[in-house]
Amino acid sequence: MQFEVIAKCHTTRARVCRMKLAHGITMLPTFMPVATQGAIKGLTPQQVESLGITLMLNNTYHLNLRPGIKVLDEVGGAHKFQDWNRNLLTDSGGFQLVSLSKFTNITEDGALFASPFNGEPTMLTPEESISIQHSIGADIIMQLDDVVSSLTVGPRVAESMHRSIRWLDRCIEQHEKSGRKDKQNLFAIVQGGLDPALRDLCLDAMIERKDRVAGYAIGGLSGGEEKDVFWRIIKQCADRLPSDRPRYSMGVGFAEDLLVCVALGVDMADCVFPTRTARFGVALTFKGPLNLKLGKHTKSMEPIDKNCPCPTCASGTSRAMLHHIVTIETAGAHAVTIHNLVFQAQVMGDARDAILEGRFPEYLRSFFYNYFGDTGYPEWCVNALRSVGVDLMQGVNVPLVQGSGVKWEYSDAA
Repeated sequence: MQFEVIAKCHTTRARVCRMKLAHGITMLPTFMPVATQGAIKGLTPQQVESLGITLMLNNTYHLNLRPGIKVLDEVGGAHKFQDWNRNLLTDSGGFQLVSLSKFTNITEDGALFASPFNGEPTMLTPEESISIQHSIGADIIMQLDDVVSSLTVGPRVAESMHRSIRWLDRCIEQHEKSGRKDKQNLFAIVQGGLDPALRDLCLDAMIERKDRVAGYAIGGLSGGEEKDVFWRIIKQCADRLPSDRPRYSMGVGFAEDLLVCVALGVDMADCVFPTRTARFGVALTFKGPLNLKLGKHTKSMEPIDKNCPCPTCASGTSRAMLHHIVTIETAGAHAVTIHNLVFQAQVMGDARDAILEGRFPEYLRSFFYNYFGDTGYPEWCVNALRSVGVDLMQGVNVPLVQGSGVKWEYSDAA
């Protein structure tokens, strides 16, 4: 990996970076779409690449189950298997400790899974996770961490944090002896739940290992915790992580969350949200999500967003047509997925441009006013951005909204 900080915001901790990996250059900050099984649902790799996406995520746990390592080894890795010519990042399988917890037993050795397909037991150790990721061939690979729900309290949180540090050491040893450090880049994952003291202990240990890892992820969040706690943990970690390494916030996908994280110093994020919500008939726009299932779109000949460059909008596909087929015909999910991925890319691309041009605070104010001005600013976003010198309330008359403040269309009256 060649990693270079190109520009920094004069007010916030946002930055633009150039990350060169084995399969090309990815400019940061960026959003990574999730291709869990080796594919973005509904799209070909060529379509994904044509949208300007240079880095996406595969899942180690799932690719190990199907198609399996034997197939991936025979074909020469996941890039060739899925016909993807750009960069890949693989999750280590740690998240499945939470998402498939009823199938999982955690020991110091690793995680014993019962396959959700046939019930067969599979032992995933830190060493095995790294070996699987070597077979996948991802440009960025993640340590296996002991993940607990962000809402977990008590001694299990400290246990998982300390175990994640010990597992990182085992991952490092396995990776270094493989001879693949020049092709695949290992990231550490900071754990510690919602406890700032535990986060600091984990940060201390993982920063000590800086010379043996290529980057850092902030894990264990986006699991239902209060947003006012979420941003404080992100800030605590981003403030301390080394400036010459990429910083990755795992599981973040809402536009407002992405921009807050960027302002706090995060470079990378991933989430299933834009693609999954497309399959539910919801298009993402700079005015907020657009629920195409609602009857008010029945006769609308407008595209989702007349200013959007995505193929769906540029071709003039109407909201009425999408309303007619979305959630019924696969073409509808396909069209909205394309749009949502371009929207995410625009949010982050516009952020990069604004940082480079020295106007990132103005970009934040403009984005939040257009997105939330008619409903109210989420108070947590205001608090988070104030912590890095940007006051969204300056010069505007917009109410504050308690809680997450997530904007959504539930009815035609919305």
